[in-house]
Amino acid sequence: MDTSAAPTITAAAPGSFEWNVFHERHPKLIRQVLDSSPYTAAEEAMLQQLLYESTTGVLEPLPETAHDRGEWLAWGQHVYGRPWGEAPFLWSESYFYRRLLDAVGYFGTGAWCGVDPFAPVKNAELTGPEVDQELNAFADLADASEVQQHEALLAAALWGNRADLSFQLQLNAAVADARSGGVLVDDSALLWSALSAQDNPIVCVVADNAGRELLADLVLADSLLSQRLAAEIVLYVKPQPYYVSDATMADVLTVIRRLRTESRPQIGRIGDRLWDAVRSGRLKVRTHKFFCAPLAFHDMPDDLAAEFATATMTVMKGDLNYRRLVGDRYWPATTPFDETVDYFPSPVTALRTLKSEVVVGLTSEQLAELDAAGPGWRTSGAYALIQVRVD
Repeated sequence: MDTSAAPTITAAAPGSFEWNVFHERHPKLIRQVLDSSPYTAAEEAMLQQLLYESTTGVLEPLPETAHDRGEWLAWGQHVYGRPWGEAPFLWSESYFYRRLLDAVGYFGTGAWCGVDPFAPVKNAELTGPEVDQELNAFADLADASEVQQHEALLAAALWGNRADLSFQLQLNAAVADARSGGVLVDDSALLWSALSAQDNPIVCVVADNAGRELLADLVLADSLLSQRLAAEIVLYVKPQPYYVSDATMADVLTVIRRLRTESRPQIGRIGDRLWDAVRSGRLKVRTHKFFCAPLAFHDMPDDLAAEFATATMTVMKGDLNYRRLVGDRYWPATTPFDETVDYFPSPVTALRTLKSEVVVGLTSEQLAELDAAGPGWRTSGAYALIQVRVD
């Protein structure tokens, strides 16, 4: 589908969701980073300068010493020198996170080199009563039927780190209630059919958040492998910290270790199976520099496209991956999902909670009802999509 059919989303309009990301969300994020680690006045000054530039200045290239300067020059050859708000929102938001890592010395030669500024926030999600409740629910699922497990674990992976996740893992009617309440499109039957129809299916999963969401993703991965709905799972994570909570290899290891040390034997066994699956290659964890690029998947390099082409199904997790999958544009919400992803090299499933403006695949009746209820439904996190395109 011609992506130029819909305008590119920017952060130019004061008061828009995208404008508020730069002027309200990012200042809170910077404060969170400074409160979570004992950065010095030098790092704080760099972060404050980034805030000032991204809200009042123009986009400047990375310094000549940056290891990835050439890539970012190629990715942004048409945006440098323009106000941040005039650049595509996907581009400018991604660049903000790349520049944030520079500001805290992540790519430098000092003691902060390689230190994830978001790790305290991500790891905190794996403690507390909410996680205990969810692990109890996961343990209860061990005695459920395969169909019940599929439904409950898919709901957990869909809603991710939503605060009331635990109720979604209950059996029988509760799962149906949870799924019907906020799920605007549910193509899950197509997903299960595609995996069941092929011997030795390969499932690619493009991860989103670390912490509790990654925990749910990995429990689902264990279930798919155990029930032979996947002979091999390829889990793609970010090569570096990104968008605060996005998962890296370090986060995968943290979650698996958390599962392995759990006192409940059903959960400990999940952790052990995942550990063995990584060692044997049944669960492959991969990354690619493109996952931190400021571009849609329409522009993915050939080597990454070739990897996805081997998949029986590619599962795209979360809001950012959805934006990159369909294109971060002002699509009419009734645009068919299949048409926006017809370029993708494998069958694809989007598991996405709505937290940004982009949405496709709705009916005109749904759109009218949602719009009548108020303007914030696209970004509230109260609605979700399970959209599938098969060949």
